[in-house]
Amino acid sequence: MKNPARNEASEVQTWLNLLLVLGVASITGCSSMGRPLMPTPIVYQQEPGASALFSETPPERQTTAVELLYITDRGPETDPESELPYGEARSRALAFGTAQVEMVPELSWTEVEQQSRLKDRTKTVDLALGPVEEIGRFPKESYGIEVTPAGPARSPAALAEHRDATGSFEALLQDRLAVSPRKEVVLFVHGFNETFATAAYTLAELCHFLGREHVCMFFTWPASASGGLLTSYTETTESATYAVGHLRKAIRMIGRTPGVEKVHLLAHSRGGALLLNAMREIWIETIAAGIEPVEVLKTGHLLLMAPDVDEDVAAEQLAFFVSDPDMFTRWPDDRVPEILGGRMTVYTSPEDRALLFSRILFRSRARLGQFDPEEVSSESMSVFTKWGRVDFITYKGQRTDLFGHSYFHSNPEVSSDLIELIRYDTKPGEPGRRLEQTGPAGWTFPETETSDASR
Repeated sequence: MKNPARNEASEVQTWLNLLLVLGVASITGCSSMGRPLMPTPIVYQQEPGASALFSETPPERQTTAVELLYITDRGPETDPESELPYGEARSRALAFGTAQVEMVPELSWTEVEQQSRLKDRTKTVDLALGPVEEIGRFPKESYGIEVTPAGPARSPAALAEHRDATGSFEALLQDRLAVSPRKEVVLFVHGFNETFATAAYTLAELCHFLGREHVCMFFTWPASASGGLLTSYTETTESATYAVGHLRKAIRMIGRTPGVEKVHLLAHSRGGALLLNAMREIWIETIAAGIEPVEVLKTGHLLLMAPDVDEDVAAEQLAFFVSDPDMFTRWPDDRVPEILGGRMTVYTSPEDRALLFSRILFRSRARLGQFDPEEVSSESMSVFTKWGRVDFITYKGQRTDLFGHSYFHSNPEVSSDLIELIRYDTKPGEPGRRLEQTGPAGWTFPETETSDASR
């Protein structure tokens, strides 16, 4: 009789051996070398009834470059041979600015538009990191404390510097909102093995296929993208914990900026754990103050793509505000404040080999990104379904990237579903989202023939 645990461990070892054969190529990161633009989502592929892609794109955004805003707690890059502005070191000062991702080789806007509608492109469209400009920087943390007759107090100088940085951040965001068809922010949090450049590429292509209608921003944290697999992953795990407070600060600032109507939160892989921890702290903070979270944070949809989070940990993080009547709060015991204006969507895949590795490494019963609602008891699912706004979208098709971990942008069917949700606010099962319901909160893609192409 076969031992499933032994088979899984053997498969993980096979993938680890492959990484070693490749010289840890997928772990060592480089730079701004670029990569191909993601495949065209099905919703836009040129055929009768396909959705218009750039119908609402303002003229100033009809260029071969996608402008992004960024906020980071990465330290500046110190390697003179690197082309990146920020490296893997942790910074105690949060910085923000603008980054351009360019589509190369030289293309006209008309060519970019045409190639962005084709299932099989006739011209090469690659991404490359363009100019990056740091606009502002917050004081180093922790902020200075002074002893006064009334007791310890924050340093007036640090507070003044903080307020100046906050004002600069808000001015930058408001400037971009002024030229955006939608007064909405899409905030992306990357995962393990990502550089500043690769995180920018992923958001740029998603922003491009969202019609360039939103203000697109990424929070980039000091995830390791070099060295050995185990040491790099361990370092990244602690860096994700380090970045929680900084992401919390970023989300607060975005929601408080005048003119922002909605903030969509997207996280991939280990970034899912980071985002859940940051949101949990914000929710506790606002609920304890008697403030409706959705009103001050402007949160719309929250998407976790292939989240590298233990299933039980995720359930505990999401259940606290529903089930704990003893929280210090100004709300009545039976009152559940609104934490999202939209839905929480979790994209999962049992074929995700990257999560299989972390599952074995952490001795986890299951990772949320491999969660299959069809194989979970109704009692376990009740943690997620009692809220009524959680959807598990399971992809069971062939892998469209090496480890089956980036299907949210490497697979045209999954990326199309993501776009339908964020751009068109389409609910699961409605026209445009070809999903089949498998349970109270479970959905899956209909079986289709998908090429097993690796990016």
